[in-house]
Amino acid sequence: MLGEQDLNSLLKFDAGHPVLSVYLNIEPAERGGEPVRRRLRALLRHLPHESSADIQAVEKFFEHEYDGSGRSVVVFSCAPAAFFQTFLFQLPLRSRARWLPQPYVKPLAHFLDAYGGYGLARVDKQGVRLYAYHLGEMIASQEVTGEAVRRTKSGGASALAGRRGGVGGQSHHEQEIEQRNLREAAEASAAFFQAHQVRRVLIAGTEATLAQFRAELPKAWQTLIVGSFSPNHDAAPADLLARAVEVGRVAEAAREAALVESAVTAAAKGKAGAMGLENTLRALHEGRALTLMISDGFRAPGYVCTGCGLISAQDFAACPYCGKKAAAIEDAVELAVQKAMRSTAEVEVISGSPSLEQAGRIAAILRY
Repeated sequence: MLGEQDLNSLLKFDAGHPVLSVYLNIEPAERGGEPVRRRLRALLRHLPHESSADIQAVEKFFEHEYDGSGRSVVVFSCAPAAFFQTFLFQLPLRSRARWLPQPYVKPLAHFLDAYGGYGLARVDKQGVRLYAYHLGEMIASQEVTGEAVRRTKSGGASALAGRRGGVGGQSHHEQEIEQRNLREAAEASAAFFQAHQVRRVLIAGTEATLAQFRAELPKAWQTLIVGSFSPNHDAAPADLLARAVEVGRVAEAAREAALVESAVTAAAKGKAGAMGLENTLRALHEGRALTLMISDGFRAPGYVCTGCGLISAQDFAACPYCGKKAAAIEDAVELAVQKAMRSTAEVEVISGSPSLEQAGRIAAILRY
C-alpha cells in the first residue's frame, strides 16, 4: 500500500533513462478482460517509439498479472534499469500516461494527501468503534466498550432538568457512567489514531454525544477533526467507509479553497504569495515556497538551468542566478512538483478551483 516512503523512493529514482508512468482508471462494469486492455492501448498510443520496451512491459502486466480488482492501477516502468512497480487502489484516478526522465508522481502525491491517513470514531454513550482508512481501504479497526448505561425510572424532582436528582431525566450515577465511558473512548481513540498514523479525524454519532466526546479528546486530536456525521444505526463498515470518504472529500475541498484564497490574496497584495507560472517557479527556486498549489492536469513546457537547476517558463541565454545555459524540458510543472517535494514545501494538486485557474493554474504560499 502506498505510503510516504514509496513516494520518496519514486522521487529519488533516477536511472538516466526515461520512465513510463501509467495511471489507469478501472470502471466497475469493465474490470479485467479486453475492455481494460483496449483502453490501455488507446492511452499508450501517443507515446514515442523509444518507449516500446516499457509499453510491452506494461501491456504484459495487464495481460498476465492484473486480476481485474480495484478502481485504479498505477504502473511505473523503466526497462533499461529493470525497474517495474505497480500500485492498486480502491478509489478512482484519472487515466493518463507519461514518458518522462523520472516517475510522474504528481497524481500520486495528490492522492496520498487527499485520502491518506483518515481515522473514524463512531461514538455512543457506552463506547466507540474505531476505524483507520488509507486511500479508500480500511486498514484497522477496534471496539472499546465501557459500562452499560441502565436507565432507571424516576419521577418528581429527579426527572427534571436542573433539579438535584439529575439532568434531563438522568441520575447522577448515569451521567457519571456516560462521562467515564466517553473519557475512556477518547483515550482509546487517541492511542488508536497515533498507532495508525492518522492525519485527519472524522467523528460519527449524535450531536450531544459528539460534543462530549470532542471535549474529552486531547487538544492535538481535536484540531485534526475535519468533519462529523450521524450514521444509520445499522450502518455496515462499507457504508461507513463510503460516508467517511465523502465527508473527507468535502472537507478537503474546503481546505484547498482556503489555501488558494490565501495564496492569491497575498500575491495580489504583494505579500507572502505568488501566482502564475514564472513568479511561482522563481519563488520555488529561491526556497521561499511553503505550499505549492497546481491545478490538476496542468502541464507546461519550459526550461531548466544546466547549472543551478532554475526552472523557468521562459528561455534564457544566461541564467540570472549562475550564468549557465538553459535546456528545454517537456513539463516544467512536473519538475517543479518534484523539486518542491524534495524540499520542505507542501504540494497541493487541486481540482475545480476557478480562483486557481484565473491565477494561472499555479500559485504558492510563501515563507516570506
